Amino acid sequence: MRSHTVVDSPCGPLTLVAEGDALCGLYMHEQRHRPAEATFGSPGAVEVFALAETQLKEYFAGQRREFDLPLAFRGTPFQRSVWAALLDIPYGETASYGELAQLLGKPAAARAVGLANGKNPVSIIVPCHRVLGSAGSLTGYGGGLERKRYLLDFERRPSPREFMSTSV
Repeated sequence: MRSHTVVDSPCGPLTLVAEGDALCGLYMHEQRHRPAEATFGSPGAVEVFALAETQLKEYFAGQRREFDLPLAFRGTPFQRSVWAALLDIPYGETASYGELAQLLGKPAAARAVGLANGKNPVSIIVPCHRVLGSAGSLTGYGGGLERKRYLLDFERRPSPREFMSTSV
């Protein structure tokens, strides 16, 4: 059974979708590959929404670099392997589609990695924004290139704690 809620963020409203006790979707307003609203289930309050909202607020406040939420991916085995690999790209760092393809043992699959990346159902938390073109170029992002640029720039800024330790 699915349910959903909408939370505010610096990237605009985010629709969180849960299946049971796990988060299965985080969609931005006007996101490419955003499923039909009817698939989100009814509005509701499940524990994972409160956890996700708290962790997103911490992330956007510069206090969190990794998310710790139960996730439920629905996709092909290859898509799920790409989405799992995205979780290994550290905060503030990037990888190319080709590097992810190499990591997955499919060096010729950079384009397929890009397609799977674009269909990531749990954006931000599963950091598809950290994937760039082979020359470091900003390429397609389901939430739009402006949001991708914002998220990458946001992660490159020092956290409040880092700022305090370098300015003393």
